[in-house]
Amino acid sequence: MNRKPVVAGQFYPGSREEWLGEVREYLVSGSPSQTRARAAMVPHAGYPFSGGVAGRTMARARPGRRVLLLGPNHTGMGKPFAVWSAGAWDLPGASVPVDEDLAAGVLQAHSALEEDQSAHIREHSLEVVLPFLYALDDTTQILPVAVAETNPNTLVAVGEALAGVVSSQSEPVSLVISSDMSHFISADRAKQQDELALREIVDLNPEGLFETVTKNRISMCGVLPMTVGLALARKLGCTGGELVEYASSGDFIGDYSSVVGYAGVVIN
Repeated sequence: MNRKPVVAGQFYPGSREEWLGEVREYLVSGSPSQTRARAAMVPHAGYPFSGGVAGRTMARARPGRRVLLLGPNHTGMGKPFAVWSAGAWDLPGASVPVDEDLAAGVLQAHSALEEDQSAHIREHSLEVVLPFLYALDDTTQILPVAVAETNPNTLVAVGEALAGVVSSQSEPVSLVISSDMSHFISADRAKQQDELALREIVDLNPEGLFETVTKNRISMCGVLPMTVGLALARKLGCTGGELVEYASSGDFIGDYSSVVGYAGVVIN
């Protein structure tokens, strides 16, 4: 079964010519690195708001042809670790195949990782990342995982189990995590809160990120997949992250009284 796009024409343009052109503009505005990052965190709002941050981060990260995608579950549907393991994800005028070989290994890595499509059907957080991956390499294969598990010990354990699968692959696998930052507070407060979370992210501290977000009630929607991603990166031997860019919706609409924060991070 192919997953059909649900936010095309809303979060990003509804035709291939339009979304591909827009994404390429975001990508060329970045500063590509000479090396490929092991992982990246990018935002998932509508492109007028977060497309620039996402594109410049993806340009810096240069993810490879095989990508493990971790995102939040905004809908509440499906399993705590929902893996879409076969078929493809469609975009207007294009299609991105699922990496079924990677899926086979992931589904055996930890009992919490389960085949489940219902968590993905109406979820936008990974769909809006796909045009960037396609624009970078139209042979990209993905493995989408929606994360709703709230036990930090399980999140870290699954991340470490996924690291074993990634490290065993004959061809490198890049990791992309989808998350926005603080929601619907003033821009000053959002930046203050988000800096606390981002400090833990660049230090590759999954336990610290989860504790910081929980203790300070930071409305970072992707804290669960990012906790998994940090545990995975740490287990792979990554040493730190780099904040590529931080912005908020206020930068685009001019209203700083109630914003959503967006951050792009690369990890090596």
